[in-house]
Amino acid sequence: MRLVLLGPPGAGKGTQAAILSEKLGIPHISTGDLFRANIGEGTPLGIEAKQYIDAGKLVPTDVTARMVASRLAESDAAEGFLLDGFPRTVEQADILANLLSEAGQTLDGVVNYQVSEDVVVERMLSRGRADDNEETIRTRLGVYRDETAPLIDHYGDKIINIEAEGEVEEINARTLKALGK
Repeated sequence: MRLVLLGPPGAGKGTQAAILSEKLGIPHISTGDLFRANIGEGTPLGIEAKQYIDAGKLVPTDVTARMVASRLAESDAAEGFLLDGFPRTVEQADILANLLSEAGQTLDGVVNYQVSEDVVVERMLSRGRADDNEETIRTRLGVYRDETAPLIDHYGDKIINIEAEGEVEEINARTLKALGK
């Protein structure tokens, strides 16, 4: 299965992706992990990305897309993947569609984890990260609403909505059921 995971920060995408990856036997491809790996290995893309990150800027779409394309070309992703963190915009969704099309592939679905903002704030504050305070969390949620939420309309009937409040196991069971697994 080739899936994109959507949902606001704190929706549990990473947690669910780890479980789904194991249960479905497909890799969880997180842009955050890709950035860290490429930077850590000193790849040309990593060096380029690090310049933006160090300057406190967003890594440009073309750099991120090249990292994703490289990762999707690896053999373990041939039969499927869980993409987390890409696409974040409709422009990136179009880039992903082109990448997949060139490989003769399409997305099977877009799992959209739905969770209320108050639950997100509560979850993220409980993680205890230094940069997580209510104001910054709500700002990140605003960015998500403005930039990423339009993907829900863009993907239309590929969207698989999952209610992401409750226990991790319950959410995972809902996801697997919705995927027909």
